[in-house]
Amino acid sequence: MNISPLRKGEILVQFEYFMNDVVQAARDEMTEAGYEHLSTPEDVDKTFKDEGTTLVMVNSVCGCAGGIARPAAAYMQNYETKPDRFVTVFAGQDREATDHAREYFEGYGPSSPSFALMKDGKIKTMVERHEIEGHEPIEVVQRLEAAFDEHCS
Repeated sequence: MNISPLRKGEILVQFEYFMNDVVQAARDEMTEAGYEHLSTPEDVDKTFKDEGTTLVMVNSVCGCAGGIARPAAAYMQNYETKPDRFVTVFAGQDREATDHAREYFEGYGPSSPSFALMKDGKIKTMVERHEIEGHEPIEVVQRLEAAFDEHCS
């Protein structure tokens, strides 16, 4: 079988199409799980400044996001105690929205995937990448359940 090599530009276009599909699938997964997508800094401010509790899932295209964080995020819709809102920002995709959301996560460095539980615009707790990567989805779920029990009414 003789396969002709692709030119550099063709490889980049093919990779871009592939990544667009991967990103869209990750976005769709969160939307189907009931999360509102925040794509601008204005969306972030409007949502975070509302009274009540908000779970923020910082999405990404890495394997631990797809295999651990997004399944855990979807499951949290079924937990008895819930925040008032479920939202997501997408690291590496909606950079301005994600960077602005991270300004609210005082005391925590950038981490994706991750979960931030906000109450009345203030960070209450965070499940960071190091608590997701290499763990089972149920372990992440248990961390989130404990946070919901403590901070959500």
